[in-house]
Amino acid sequence: MGKKEDKIIQLPYGITVRELAGRLDTSAVQVIKILMSNGVMASINQTIDFDTAAVVATELGFEPQLEQEEVIEEELGEIPLWRRVIKEEEKESLTARPPVITILGHVDHGKTTLLDAIRNTNVAGGEVGGITQHIGAYQISYKGRPLTFLDTPGHAAFSSMRARGAQGADIVVLVVAADDGVQPQTREAANHAKAAQVPIVVALNKIDKAGANEDRVMRQLSDIGLQPEAWEGETFVMPVSAKNREGLEDLIETILLVADNMTIKANPKGDCIGTVVEARLEKGRGHLATLLVQNGTLKVGDVVVAGEATGKIKAMFDQRQKRVSKAGPSTPVLVMGMNALPEAGDLFQVVASDREGRAMVAQRKAEREAKRNIKRATLEELFNRYKSGEAKELRLILKADVQGSLEPITNELEKLSGQHKDISVKVLHAETGNVTESDIMLAAASNAVVMGFDVSIDQGARRLADTEGVSIRLYNIIYRMVEDVDKALSGLLEPEMVERVIGKAAVLATFKVSKGGTAAGCRVLSGEFRRNASVRITRAGEEVAVVEIAGIRREKDEVREVREGMECGITLKNFEDFEVGDLFECFVVEKFGG
Repeated sequence: MGKKEDKIIQLPYGITVRELAGRLDTSAVQVIKILMSNGVMASINQTIDFDTAAVVATELGFEPQLEQEEVIEEELGEIPLWRRVIKEEEKESLTARPPVITILGHVDHGKTTLLDAIRNTNVAGGEVGGITQHIGAYQISYKGRPLTFLDTPGHAAFSSMRARGAQGADIVVLVVAADDGVQPQTREAANHAKAAQVPIVVALNKIDKAGANEDRVMRQLSDIGLQPEAWEGETFVMPVSAKNREGLEDLIETILLVADNMTIKANPKGDCIGTVVEARLEKGRGHLATLLVQNGTLKVGDVVVAGEATGKIKAMFDQRQKRVSKAGPSTPVLVMGMNALPEAGDLFQVVASDREGRAMVAQRKAEREAKRNIKRATLEELFNRYKSGEAKELRLILKADVQGSLEPITNELEKLSGQHKDISVKVLHAETGNVTESDIMLAAASNAVVMGFDVSIDQGARRLADTEGVSIRLYNIIYRMVEDVDKALSGLLEPEMVERVIGKAAVLATFKVSKGGTAAGCRVLSGEFRRNASVRITRAGEEVAVVEIAGIRREKDEVREVREGMECGITLKNFEDFEVGDLFECFVVEKFGG
C-alpha cells in the first residue's frame, strides 16, 4: 500500500479507534490491522493514547502532532464529523446551542418513568404535557434555556449512533435504582458513555422505596470508575424519585451546570449535518424520519442524504405535530420526503440537488455490494491459504454462554495445536455472551473465524459480518466444534453453508387470499425478494420466525422477484402469524469454501 502525501494531522491525547479511522480517512479494520502488527490489541470503540495513534498515522503517511489544549477545549461537545465539515473560517461563527442529553441505564431502573417526568416538565412556560407525538427526541425549556433529550431505547441505540460516526449526545444521564444498585447493563451503559468521552450525570432513582440504600450505590458507582462528587470525585449523583417527581429540578440544574462547563457550539449558517434518531413507514405519509440537526439549519425544500436514503424535504414537524419551516442546531424534527428508510444513527447532510443526492446513494450502494463480494475467512479458506504457504495459524474468536464452557473449549483447542505440526490454533479473544459487532470487527481485522457455543448473534453483528465477509459458526455440542476445527486443520471439513441477506421489507397490511390463508402486504425497503428464498421475521427487534417464501404477487400476477421500492403480497409456507409493522429480511443460503 502506497503512502499518502505527507501532511500534518492534529490528534488529541486520547481517541477511539473508530474516530481515528475517520480522521485518517481509512477504515477501522485497517487501523486495527496496523495496531495488531505493532503488538496492540484494540477493539473499534477502545480509546488509545496519542503515541499509539501516532504510530498508525505515520504508517498511513501522516505527520501526527498533539492537539493544543485550546483546540481541545474549543471542540468539546462537537460530534467527530464536525472536524471534517466545519471549515476554519466558520469557527468564528460558532454560537452556543442547546445541550443534547441521552438517558441510559439498567432495565426496570426507571428510565422510561424519568423520561416521562422530564417530558411533562416545562418549568419556564408553566406548561405541562403538550407533546402529542413520539418522534424519538424532544425539547423542554427550563428557566428560558432549551434542553434536547434523545428518547432512545437505551445504550444499544446510543452505541449504534456512535458506530455510524455520530456522537448523538453531549451528556449522558445514567439512571441507577437506589434499591437495586449497579447492575450489568448499568456497567455496560457507563462503558459506552466513557468510550464516547461524554460526561455522565447519575440519576439515583427510586429513593422513595423502602429498600433504597444510597451509600451502597455510591460505593458501587466508585467501583466502576464513577466517583461521586460528594465523595470528592467528579461524578454528580442526584437523588430523584421519578414516580413522585422529586429532585427533577435539581437534576436539570445539574445537567445545565455540566453543560456550562463544556463548549457546546455549532454554526447555524454552516453546512447542515446531523443524526437520524429513528425512521418509520406510515400509511398515507410515506417514509418518516426524525432528524437531530447538529450543525447548520435544516429547511423545507432541502435535499437530504442519510445512509442509503435521499429526498427533498416536503414537510417538517416539531414534537407537537406543528409544521415548521426550519430547524437549527440541537433541534429534533420529523421530516417527510425521503425515498427510503435510513437507519437510526445514520449521519445526514444537506446536498445541492436531487441529482447529487441520488449519485451519493448509488455510490454507497455500490460500495456495499462490492464489500459483500469479499471472500470470507472460512475455516476451509484458511486451510487453503495454509497449503499455499500464506497462513501458519488458524485464528479464532470464541464466544460461549458461560465461563465454564470457555475453559474446556480452549483446553481442547490447545491440544489440537500440538497434534498439527505446521499449523497452530490461536484464540485471539475468548469471552462469554452473544456475538457482537465488536467481535466481527476484530475478526475482520485479523482474518479470524468467529465460533460460538450456546450463544446467538446480535442483529447488528449479523449485518456487519455479511458486509465485512466474516464467517460465524455456532454450535451446541463442544466436541462438534472441536471436531470441525480439527477437520479444518486437516483439510477435511465440508463446505460451510452461509446466509446472505438480499433484501428487507416492511409489512404494511395483511389480507386473505383466494386460495385460503393470509398474505402480507409489503413494501420492499432495500435489495430484492425472491420466490425461492427464505424470510426472517422480526418484531420490535426480536426474531419471531424463519420461514420459506411460498409465493410473491404484484397486483394479480405471480412473480419470481420484486425489487426495492415495489409493493407486493408475500405468502409464507405454513406461517401466517405476521403483523403490520413486522420487518421481513429475505436471505439465501450459499456455500463458502470447499
